[in-house]
Amino acid sequence: MWRMLISQSQHSGAQVVWLCRHGNRIDAVDRTWRGHDPHLSPDGVLQAKATAQRLRRENIRQIYSSPFLRTVETAFHIAEALDLDIKIEPGAGEWLNPVWFAGQPQWLSLPQLHARFGRIDLHYQAVHHPIWPETRDDVEARCRRTVREIMPTAGAEILIVGHGASVVGLAKGLVGPEATIGSDLCSLTKIVCANGRSVLELNGDTSHLTNGAASRN
Repeated sequence: MWRMLISQSQHSGAQVVWLCRHGNRIDAVDRTWRGHDPHLSPDGVLQAKATAQRLRRENIRQIYSSPFLRTVETAFHIAEALDLDIKIEPGAGEWLNPVWFAGQPQWLSLPQLHARFGRIDLHYQAVHHPIWPETRDDVEARCRRTVREIMPTAGAEILIVGHGASVVGLAKGLVGPEATIGSDLCSLTKIVCANGRSVLELNGDTSHLTNGAASRN
């Protein structure tokens, strides 16, 4: 388990950014599954629900999610527990690595996601739309721009649900490129931004999961 407690600030006047990687995906446990946009596996659903219960005691008021099914489904279970809508933000999406993707990936439209999950904010305008192919530097630059463009209108405490690479990129976009960020499945990273500084208070925490850091791909 990656965990780093840097400070115990009171967060008064601060902006708090929570980052969460999606839960386990169906193609990781069912090798017969075929498709390009896997949903959560049964254990991934349990991970998402455990994460939702962990976040109930926080003051999150906005949820953003990558448009891939595994992230939207993870965000949905959290949104159900917090009674919030989900803003679909492609800027928090998966690294469009040409080894993983043969071309620009397609995901469900906002109306299709709304029909499936019911908590999609149909009025949110995404700040970034990544273009295939991306290098490692590309995805980190994209995530840095995304989180910095979201924050001015996002409110005091937000959650962004992404992927291994995008969680790392979003965190580095706030705390700096030298940071080492944990991004296990359904891990939580918490960054407190105030007075021109971004403080990493939790780093890849999995203590809310039954199997802790063993709950990884």
